[in-house]
Amino acid sequence: MIRFEDIKAAQERVLKVAVKTPFSYAPKLSEASGYEVYLKKENLQTTGSFKIRGAFNKIASLSDEERNKGVVAASAGNHAQGVALAAKYFGIPATIVMPETTPLTKVDGVKSYGAEVALSGSNYDEAYAYAVKFAEEKGRVFVHPFADEQVIAGQGTIALEIFDKCEKPDAILVPVGGGGLISGIAVAVKAISPGTKVIGVAAAGAPAMKLSFDAQKPIDTTDVRTIADGIAVRDTSPRTLEYILRYVDDMLLVDDEEIANAVLYLLEKQKLVVEGAGAVGVAALIHGKLGLPEGAKVVTVLSGGNI
Repeated sequence: MIRFEDIKAAQERVLKVAVKTPFSYAPKLSEASGYEVYLKKENLQTTGSFKIRGAFNKIASLSDEERNKGVVAASAGNHAQGVALAAKYFGIPATIVMPETTPLTKVDGVKSYGAEVALSGSNYDEAYAYAVKFAEEKGRVFVHPFADEQVIAGQGTIALEIFDKCEKPDAILVPVGGGGLISGIAVAVKAISPGTKVIGVAAAGAPAMKLSFDAQKPIDTTDVRTIADGIAVRDTSPRTLEYILRYVDDMLLVDDEEIANAVLYLLEKQKLVVEGAGAVGVAALIHGKLGLPEGAKVVTVLSGGNI
């Protein structure tokens, strides 16, 4: 498992391409929720999502020999762009496997960074299976979207930036799909401020990690159905669940109507374009899911804006 030192080392690498995204107090959201709320705006990150952090840290950590063979990833969205941009930075070949149902705008977005796109399967799981096989056959490194230590360390750099701006928040809300983002953030939070609660927020239509958290063991679901496509993960990763069971304090669910309300709220009240996955923390806030003492200092990570 990664240590706090790994996240600090990742920050030096990640800031070669990622930006320190804005962090600000949200007065209207604070009034609506009864908490002192702050927003970490990863929707304004390079490529529009936090995913560039983990993808870049992984590729930067490879040996020259490994990098030069090229990288492969499976993704229908944010991870794809993160890997493509990181590969472009290092001048290495990248192949991104995307489901055949992927919108053309997302395919073109990945191609714009110079990566090759291979369309395979009707969903992410089928694209993933093809990508793993393709990487093995070609001798390339497969960059997993969340179940990878260097990816997790890269995502954890968000927590370092939060603590640069906000001393000892009472809670940090983190979107949860595969669990890479919350794993990295939680490791850093518990090293810096053990009393700060790390609370995961998942979509009710993709509850595998919440079910696994409650049962204290991996539980997979048969299908997923949610507008929050960035966290629509069907199966639980044993690797990220290990981090979550060790470091995360609570896990909440929000349904699609609550997520849609949060997306609209952020657009109208905060003038921020945030995708469904990035808005789940705000959904939990405005729909009274937290149960923290009134006036608690709460940070929510707006993980992406590609909607």
